[in-house]
Amino acid sequence: MHGINPFDLSIIRFVQTFSQDDPVLDALVAEIARNSLLHGGVIMATFWWLWARSDDRQQERRESLVFALFASILAIFLARALALSLPFRARPMNNPLIAFQFPYSADPTTMIGWSSFPSDHAVLFFCFAACLWTISKRLGLLAFCHALFVVCLPLIYFGNHYPTDIVAGALLGMGVAFLSKIVPLRRIVTRPALRWLDTHPASANAFLFLCSFEIAELFDSLRHIALSSYHSAEIALQTLR
Repeated sequence: MHGINPFDLSIIRFVQTFSQDDPVLDALVAEIARNSLLHGGVIMATFWWLWARSDDRQQERRESLVFALFASILAIFLARALALSLPFRARPMNNPLIAFQFPYSADPTTMIGWSSFPSDHAVLFFCFAACLWTISKRLGLLAFCHALFVVCLPLIYFGNHYPTDIVAGALLGMGVAFLSKIVPLRRIVTRPALRWLDTHPASANAFLFLCSFEIAELFDSLRHIALSSYHSAEIALQTLR
């Protein structure tokens, strides 16, 4: 099994023991894996719940939440930059050295042909969990469990990512999130948004909603727009030649 490290291989083999063992289990994991409500919906509902709470910590909490949005977007951009600059890594489902056994309900044709390293899902959800940890240890712990068991484990089950993709993504996401500990940086980042909220609350909240919407669906709409624009540009260039 040259080219696959023992850590990845042992976990994938263990998870594969459950694959095609029970159609109901496969269908359940498939639904969890592709359901945006269970992923970003839960996290963004938590965001808006914390945002709307009115107490003596509201201003401090809103500053942390604004930074969480910024950190999540930054973390995703860094993850994409790494994926494009590092050697391409085929997903486990497409790796002939693994002989991956597809679970029932799996559809490998739906996957975008991007490199699997690091995991965008792990980057985003562990980043947000770490940001929540700075606000509430209890909520942060629940968010970490959600990121690991609800978001990331199904990605391994369906061969979307190697365990090391998840680990690398989690470390990157948490690293970006803990930039919030640098108080001057956090205030530089959040001050314009908080000032906007004070002066024009309607438009500022609308913008925050759009940001949270894109995070909830893992920037799927923006990805489709980017891919459509790229293909349109390709067609236009070919026409001009």
